Amino acid sequence: MNTHDTKDGFSRRDFMKGSVLAAGGVVLSGLSLEASAYVKGSDNLKIALIGCGGRGTGAAVQALKNTGHTNVQLVAMADAFKDRLDDSFKNLSENAEVKARVKVAEKARFTGFDGYKQAIALADVVILATPPGFRPIHFEEAVKQGKHVFMEKPVATDAPGIRQVLAAAEEAKKKNLKVVVGLQRHYQNNYLEALKRVQDGAIGDIVASQVYWNSPGVWVRQREPKMTEMEYQMRNWYYFNWLCGDHINEQHIHNLDVTNWFKNAYPVKAYGVGGRQLRTGKEYGEIFDHHSVQFEYADGAVMSSQCCHYPGTASNVSETLVGTKGRIELDGGNKAMIRDWKGNTVYRHRGEEDPNPYQTEHDVLFAAIKNNKPHNDAEFGAKSTMTAIMGRMATYSGQVISWDEAMNSQMSIMPKEFSWTAQTPTNPGPDGFYPIPVPGKTRVL
Repeated sequence: MNTHDTKDGFSRRDFMKGSVLAAGGVVLSGLSLEASAYVKGSDNLKIALIGCGGRGTGAAVQALKNTGHTNVQLVAMADAFKDRLDDSFKNLSENAEVKARVKVAEKARFTGFDGYKQAIALADVVILATPPGFRPIHFEEAVKQGKHVFMEKPVATDAPGIRQVLAAAEEAKKKNLKVVVGLQRHYQNNYLEALKRVQDGAIGDIVASQVYWNSPGVWVRQREPKMTEMEYQMRNWYYFNWLCGDHINEQHIHNLDVTNWFKNAYPVKAYGVGGRQLRTGKEYGEIFDHHSVQFEYADGAVMSSQCCHYPGTASNVSETLVGTKGRIELDGGNKAMIRDWKGNTVYRHRGEEDPNPYQTEHDVLFAAIKNNKPHNDAEFGAKSTMTAIMGRMATYSGQVISWDEAMNSQMSIMPKEFSWTAQTPTNPGPDGFYPIPVPGKTRVL
């Protein structure tokens, strides 16, 4: 089988069609009936928040503070857990900057697995900020109901989820819905200014990159006696693949996305190593604590990728792009430096007053809605999520994984049903430890 073109499957060539337009958020379809009710400068936009954790609450604040369309109200909220929703509602209601725009009646606060449908129905714009395993389901429903969307990255945890997001993205285009994905570097001045110069040839053709998300790690939540396995995994969601996709997907996606974005391309294969060296307790579920992956693009360029959760070690969250004429160094702060191969500084970004890109995402989304300007990030969000998933497949299996193999995988890691007593995709053994992927043995396709 030719790994770049599959007869019946979803090929990389199919996936790359229109990537330049998608990367720029260009949508060519006309205004739909669903969208027409709340574009063209409508007086008031209603927002629903789906996923009321810290990131969801923060995104709601930013949406309510947006400068693109100031007549907005939060009218509905949904979360699997009542305590999370209640905490979020309290924090939003006490936030001096946005509390006047928080108009969520008791009957519009929905809990459980299906509450998102009811919350979406009450809004014009939907914020999707649950653990990423739920993103394909929630995005599909929001598009089905004709709503504009802000959704956090990553947008899925397996290939079937990616294909579900891509199908919904096509429907969003047809309905002229605006979509922003929380890959905020696309809205960050140092990256945007650097990209302009790269496109103008400042470093020549990009032939390699080194990208990193090395950090101490994140929170962990302990099991409580009365929790079902489903509740425990959802409370401690970062450490279970169906919910998080491993930290190569949940965090490192940012850095992988930068190379994809600057090259306007996506890798054709990946090979890597990873494992659990320091973070080995049962509370850390099934994910690795380190991944090192080499991705290869169709033109032969390579991206060397590294991410780890190692407390007490050097942190590094950055990207370096190497070209035929020079190199560029970037990070999520405000760094952007371009040097030629003689060591001369060609460009240095000085962005002490740069706007907050997390806020800019929402400013752009709401301005696009108000002015009916095309904007859709869903495709490149899905492509970069797929890059991260392909990297995880490579480290878990120890095999070389092609893009088409990864994209066409029928292996779903999601539960068969959603309820507090439902069977979870992975379960602990008698000792309380979860099965850990073993390179050379673990099946990923």
